[in-house]
Amino acid sequence: MAVDRALDGPADGPDAVGAGSDAGARPAGAPKGVAIAWGLLILNTLGSAGAKTIVPLPRSLIQMATMGSLVAAFALALLLNLRLRVRASAFLLLLTLLLVPSVISSVNLESGFGALFRCTRLALFVGTLWLLSRWWDGDDRFVRHHIRLYFAVLASVAAGLLISPGAALPDLYGGRLVGALWPLTPPQIGQYAAVIIGLTVLLLLGRRTGGASAAAVIVPSFVLLALTHTRTATLGLLVGLVLAIGSLVLTSAAARRFFAWAVVISTFVAVVLNSALQAWFLRGQSQENFSNLTGRAKVWDALLAAPRTALQELFGAGLGDKSFGGLPIDNSWLAVYNEQGLVGTALVAAAIIVLGGVALLRPPSLQRACAIFLVSYCSIASYTEAGLGDASPYLLHLTVAASLLAAPVTAAVPSTPAPTVSAVRRRLPHWTRTSEVN
Repeated sequence: MAVDRALDGPADGPDAVGAGSDAGARPAGAPKGVAIAWGLLILNTLGSAGAKTIVPLPRSLIQMATMGSLVAAFALALLLNLRLRVRASAFLLLLTLLLVPSVISSVNLESGFGALFRCTRLALFVGTLWLLSRWWDGDDRFVRHHIRLYFAVLASVAAGLLISPGAALPDLYGGRLVGALWPLTPPQIGQYAAVIIGLTVLLLLGRRTGGASAAAVIVPSFVLLALTHTRTATLGLLVGLVLAIGSLVLTSAAARRFFAWAVVISTFVAVVLNSALQAWFLRGQSQENFSNLTGRAKVWDALLAAPRTALQELFGAGLGDKSFGGLPIDNSWLAVYNEQGLVGTALVAAAIIVLGGVALLRPPSLQRACAIFLVSYCSIASYTEAGLGDASPYLLHLTVAASLLAAPVTAAVPSTPAPTVSAVRRRLPHWTRTSEVN
């Protein structure tokens, strides 16, 4: 497949970040089961709500498939890492601590028994990430897994578009692209397309893939992104690439050339296609509807004005479906505040700050650029999308960033003890031995 050729390349390279050691010797290479476990995590985060599919799929069946994939991912990761070797990670530690306010707020059953179910899901999700952290080595291994697997998801979206254009571009969503084979919403498809476009562009600049092979990933993904009319994903892609490529400008001639051409082309497109771009961006909405973010601002104001007890203020109301008053919150920070309180909000903010701070302190490299892109994209998307406080694609994106920033594992070199005086005397010829050593 073209996507496989596009992602062929060395797992390690001169852009490796930092140096370090692990409790065990460096793994000879990640087994294929790691990619399978990562794919199962991605399947778990696809969700079960969305547009109507060509073949109606009962939501209960989809939920069984997604939850079953998480259990299978945890079991597979445990089987691959029976010795429970993990990498030290402040990011994963903060995600683990996030379970505390989640459980404290959920045991009250204010959000129903579903809150405890979601806590169990989050615990299995974080536990699987800990088990897979053994193969974090500061290389681009998980970047390649990420691109391959999300490209497969986009391939299913494209297949649905070819089979039934009417189901893939329904009037219910204003003609925006949805998943016709698996219930995926336009923001989901836009997110997946934007992330793999950005990562593939960076691999191309880092000479980890060829131009023709990268185009096989970038071009169809860009078409799908345009059909979703997803403004958040487009803005996150552009800003994330600017920051990521900007981190390479001083050390990479390819990044400088790409940046210069991107500025020229963007200026030309903005001038020539200004009216078309404005129409695409507004999506037929009025200025008033656009100014209140398609009704999101009203939900946010109501959430912030709702009365809360001291316990709810600190730990939230329990893990729910990221909605308030029956309407989606569509903001990661307010969703975390509503479900996990101020404590959860502080932990999520600390996780992003840690990743961003470590990335800024690293020397320029491809891994650092990819991490900057992922962290900046998730930060921008968090304003109009929920998911930072629960098992979601956004946590997977940030986990890939954490794996890129991990210090490479070095094999332990056995130390040779210094020879003792008695050993030296035993190696000397008999006639040279004396009663004392000068």
